[in-house]
Amino acid sequence: MRNGYYTAEAVGYDADGWKEFITIYVSNNSLVTVEYNARNSCGFIQSWDLAFQRRIKAATGMYPGEYWRVYADELRTRQNPDEVVAVRGVEHQHKIFLLLAKAAIAQAKIRDASIAFVDLAEIRAENE
Repeated sequence: MRNGYYTAEAVGYDADGWKEFITIYVSNNSLVTVEYNARNSCGFIQSWDLAFQRRIKAATGMYPGEYWRVYADELRTRQNPDEVVAVRGVEHQHKIFLLLAKAAIAQAKIRDASIAFVDLAEIRAENE
């Protein structure tokens, strides 16, 4: 993988108006940083939306910011998306994370710093 930042994001917004994304930083063929989050059409980051975070925690037992950090830390530690285990209660988010992580890593492997757009419609439909 080439040194640099690589991003993958959802093609469109989910039913709540959020678009998931992942940005990785690669150095010396290793993932050094991983950011996993979502933003709305105004660019507002989901982990900043306390009302949304509380609503999801009530439904799943975890804030999105919590399980996003778990997934991101696991990817950085393991260096392989296929070794990142799903967090119980948010398995659908794990599927989204895997698709985005694999797309960002694929960009790093082909040394393409443009954003990779990933269609998440099928996974989102499974969760509705």
